[in-house]
Formats: sequence, C-alpha cells, structure tokens
Amino acid sequence: MAKKETKTNKENKNKKSFFKGFKAELKKVTWPTPKQLANNTVAVITIVLITALIVFVLDLTFETINKNGVDKIKEVIESTQEDNSNTSEETDNQEQNTTTENTDNTKENTENTSNTESNVNNIQENETSSENAENNVQ
Repeated sequence: MAKKETKTNKENKNKKSFFKGFKAELKKVTWPTPKQLANNTVAVITIVLITALIVFVLDLTFETINKNGVDKIKEVIESTQEDNSNTSEETDNQEQNTTTENTDNTKENTENTSNTESNVNNIQENETSSENAENNVQ
C-alpha cells in the first residue's frame, strides 16, 4: 500500500507545481490597459468589416461577369457551330454535285466512246463498200 500512496502524493505534487508555474507565468504577462484593449478591439473589428466588404463586392462582380460572360460564350459557340454546320452542308452539297457531275461526265464519255466505235465501224464498212464498188467498176 505504501507504493500507491507515494504515487498519489507525486501526482498531487506534480499538479500543484504545474498550477504554481502556470500562475507564475501569468503574472509575468504584460496585460493591456482597458484603453489599449478597446482600441485593439475596434481595429480588429474594422479590419474584419473592410475585408468582408471587399469580398462581398468581388463576389457580386464575379457573379455578374460570370452570368453575362457565360451567356456570351454560349452564343459565340452556338453561332460557330451553326456556321460550321452550314459550311459542312454546303461542302456536302458541293461534293454531291461534283460526284453527280463526275457520274454524268463518265456516262457521257462512255456514250461518246460507244458512238466513236460505231462511227469507226461505219467508216470501215463504208470504205469496204467503196472498195467493192471500185472493184466492180473496174
């Protein structure tokens, strides 16, 4: 039992010495006078209010800019997309027209080739018949 009592006594001594030291340190602190305390309190409150006002004004400004800015950006993007879609449609139409023209030209070339071959055959037949006629005349 003696050990338990010594531990309790040491703890009590430690607590007492802690509070004695704490009290001694608080006596060393230089406390402000009531006038200094009031002046410092007013200064802190004033600085806090000015900072709050600045943050409030900046918040309103950025909110207004954001609302108007986002709307303008959306308009620009939409108009750009419309221009791009119109340009794409025009390009598609031009490509379709070019493809149609190329197809028509190919058909015409094929027809011209067929006509040319027919003309060549007709000329050869005419030459053959002319030669036969000349041979018959002689």
